[in-house]
Order: sequence, then C-alpha cells, then structure tokens
Amino acid sequence: MNQPQDYAQALERARNLHSDGRLPEAEQAYRQLATDGEPGAPHREAALKMLAELYVQSRRPEETIATLVALTEEVPDSLQYYVHLSGLLEMVGRSDVAIGHYRRLLKRQPQMAAAHFNVALLYRKNRRYTQAIAAYEEAIRLGIGNVEEAWSNLGVTHSEMRQPEKAAEMYERALEVEPKYIPAMFNRAGLFEEAGQRAPALELYERILALKPDHSGALARIAYAGKIRADSSIPKRLEAAIERAGDDSPGREELSFALGKSLDDLGRYGEAFAMYRAANELGKLRQPPYDRQATEAAFGQLIGFFTAEWLERASTGSTEAPVLICGMFRSGSTLLEQILAAHPAVTAGGETGTLSSLIARRLSPYPERARSATREELGKIGTDYLEKLRELFPGGEVVTDKRPDNFLHLGLVKAMFPAARIIYTRRNPEDNCLSVYFQQLGNLPYATDLANTAHYYRQHERLMNHWQALFPESIFTVDYDQPVRTPEPVIERLLKFLGLEWDERCLDFQRSTKLVKTASVWQVREALHTRSSGRWRNYEQFIDNLGRPEWISKA
Repeated sequence: MNQPQDYAQALERARNLHSDGRLPEAEQAYRQLATDGEPGAPHREAALKMLAELYVQSRRPEETIATLVALTEEVPDSLQYYVHLSGLLEMVGRSDVAIGHYRRLLKRQPQMAAAHFNVALLYRKNRRYTQAIAAYEEAIRLGIGNVEEAWSNLGVTHSEMRQPEKAAEMYERALEVEPKYIPAMFNRAGLFEEAGQRAPALELYERILALKPDHSGALARIAYAGKIRADSSIPKRLEAAIERAGDDSPGREELSFALGKSLDDLGRYGEAFAMYRAANELGKLRQPPYDRQATEAAFGQLIGFFTAEWLERASTGSTEAPVLICGMFRSGSTLLEQILAAHPAVTAGGETGTLSSLIARRLSPYPERARSATREELGKIGTDYLEKLRELFPGGEVVTDKRPDNFLHLGLVKAMFPAARIIYTRRNPEDNCLSVYFQQLGNLPYATDLANTAHYYRQHERLMNHWQALFPESIFTVDYDQPVRTPEPVIERLLKFLGLEWDERCLDFQRSTKLVKTASVWQVREALHTRSSGRWRNYEQFIDNLGRPEWISKA
C-alpha cells in the first residue's frame, strides 16, 4: 500500500473487524498499518489509537502502555498521548516511568506549560517536592491557563512539606486570581484546622457552602469541628444534603459518616449506627472485596520470610535510630504522637508515607524482592528514607513517623536500622474495630465491614506477636487506655525509651500550636479523657442485631 486511499480503506476494514468482535484479526491489521508507510503518516497514528483501544477493551495493560509509548514516538509533540500514558502508568504503580516520558516531551517542547503542570502533579505524588515546586512555578511563568489551580497545588505541595506559612501564601495567591476558587478555599480552611484555628476554618467552610450548598467536604468538616449540641442545625443540614445527593454521588458516603458522628454526639446511637452502616455500604461499592484467605496468606508470608536468620544476614549495621509509631488505624497513634510532639526535642512527622513509597519503588514485589536485596541496597533505601525525613523536617532532633500500617514493614525496618525505636499502639479490639467502622478510611477494603475489620485486627495481632518475639527490646507497646487514665507514668517510660528527659509539657499537649495532619485533627487537640474507652458498649445491642461478630466479648 502506498496510496492514501489504500491506507484509508485498510483502516476501515480493520475497524470493521474490530466492531464485529474479530479482535485477533483486527489487532493484526492495526499492527500492520501502524508500521506501513512513512513515520508521521496520519494512518499510522489512527491505527495506533485504535490498537490502544483494542488493548484496553481486552484488558491488556502492558500492550496498552507499549502502544501509547509508540504513539508518543509517532506524534512526539501531542500532549494528549502523554496524558493517557501517564494515567495508565500511575494505575499500575509506575508513575516514576510516567515522569520520564513527560521529561522526554519537555526536552522537545520546553515552553509547553501544561506539560510542566502535569509532571508537577507526578513529582508531588512521588514526594519529589523540590522538583514539583520548580515545575509548577515554570508552568505559571509560561502562562498556564486557570493559573489559580497551579497556585493552589503549590500550596498543597508546601503543606505536605510542612511549610504552612508558604502554603497559606500560595492559597492566597490563588484566591487573588479567582476569589471564588473553591479548592483553594477548602485547602486554606484545612490549613487553619491543622493549626488549631477553628473560627477562620469554619468561616471559610461556610463561605464555600454559600457558593456551593452541596459541597460535601465543607459540610462534613463543620460537623467534625466540634461536639454537636442538641440545638445544632448540622444534623438537619446533613440530612438534607444526603437527600439531595444521588445514590452514586461520591459525597453521599462522606456526608453519611459525618451524620453518623453527629448522631453519636447526641447519644442517638441506634440512628448513628444505621447511618454508619449506610455509609459503609456505599464504601463497599468503591472497594474491591476483602479476601480473608489472601490476607492470612500475606501475613503468613511476612512471618515466614522475616526470620531471625534473615535479619542477621541482611542487617546493614546502621546506627541511625528512627522512631516509628504504628499499629491498627484508630488505635491512638495520633494521640500518642501529639503527646510526644509537645516535647521540645520531638517533631511530629505524621503519616509521611515515605517508607511505603520507597518499598513500592525499590522492592516490588514485596516481600519477595527483599529476599534478594543486598545489604547495600537496603542501606541505600534507609539512607534515602532518612534524607526525605530531613528534607521535610530540617533540624528535627527526633522525628516520629506515624504511619499506622508501617507495622507491616518492621522486619525490613530492623534490617535497615537495627537501632530503630518502634512504638506500637494497641487498643481494646471492640473499641478499635468499631472506631475503624465509624471512619471513612480511604482504600481499606476490610474497614467497611465489622467482621472483616475484626479479622484484620486478629491478623495484625498475629504479625505483631511475631515482631515482638524477634526484637522485643525495640518495641514499646502503649495500650490506648493507659495514657488516657494514668498518663504520667506511661509518658515517662516512653520518653526514657526514646532517650529523652521528662518534660511537663507532654501532659499539656493540647495547648501546642504545632500542625496536626490527621482526620481526627480536633479530637487530638482535646485534653486527655476516657470517653472513648469502652465506647463500643453504646452499640452493643445494635451489633447483636447483626448476628454478633465473634470478636465481641461479654463483660
């Protein structure tokens, strides 16, 4: 074929094969067309586009990625193909590869503002903050459209870098450009919350609702900002917003959790439980099903792999002693971190995600890949981990890494850092499981079902028992009910474990002005109390009605 009409006819025949469901024949025809003729010919681009669609339809991600790469080479200045390629690479956990493709585009088109903006998003997601900031600033300099979005995203980047003043400045720049830009308003309100400034946060949330009455995030944050009183209008506002939200509205789940919290505050436990159950049923629609057998196998694999013999063989010998706070979600890890952060030598690192990000990039598939990792490789991962913490928290004497599910990686942590200090927070299983069920917890498949949460709780205990048998001297266990009842002796022992002197300010941690980055931002700014201990008893009769999961124990 060497005439344009010949290629057009061949492309039409390939499309007909495709529409008739004759996919192998269509694939062969598209592939032939994609290589015929001169590079840059229109039919080659069209054939590659259709081939990519065929691979998507056939659920063949690797072939889709390869075809999209070919499209970026066939039409190297077309942003749309890089966007599609980047999105797919992100889905399969290879966003670092997507960054490489954008950099290839920017070598050809250094003035393409949208490409700088897109790669900035990827840099931020990969915690390469310095590069993200540079890319956003370049996009702004080049005149990116809707520049308020770039300013707001810069604010988010600085916030993640624990630079609240700079973040606030960026949000204000966005609002100078577009005073009604809701994402910047919402992010600015969140920054006020993190700093413990309730009044300006609530004012901004109300301003958002005046512009967009059904903004679920703003209304939910108002509900969480304090204890709901009998005369509050919040429950009715939440009910009305839920009524208006469609069944498939992403905000309906968030609003339902917030209404459950409000009804709990009012002591209307039956209604609260019904609302939490409705929220979790919505959550199940966006989650893969929880697989108990796969979970047990995964935990068993960790236990079988990370043995005393492996630790001895893999230990880097590093003398660095990072501090990790981990355990089940909703086990009191944030509260404990805030108590420690009131000490002048301690900086609350929050849930940085640095460790899990490094493992995903360097040791995938995990933990199998760790089997062949050398001490040098593990040492490099450990060095990069510490460098990232120092980048985020320069000058911090003791920086706590409070990512609860880091308990999955403690064997690896002990190989990288034999002197690591691990604080394990645990909580009464009934209270812990119910608290998980009452919180919208992102992408945790077990969290939307009480019995599944209890199953995961037991697996987490199984793994923690393994770690405690391997290196008991490195783990300090704090039961949630201990510091809320008798804080001073617990905190004193904990500070001694960390090599720190006693400081009275740890008992008055709620007065701290340090940022708190957590969903329970207002809960951890309260003085210590025992209201959450034994909270599950408020719901015992409603749990009974579900068939009483086996983890519930009679008093």
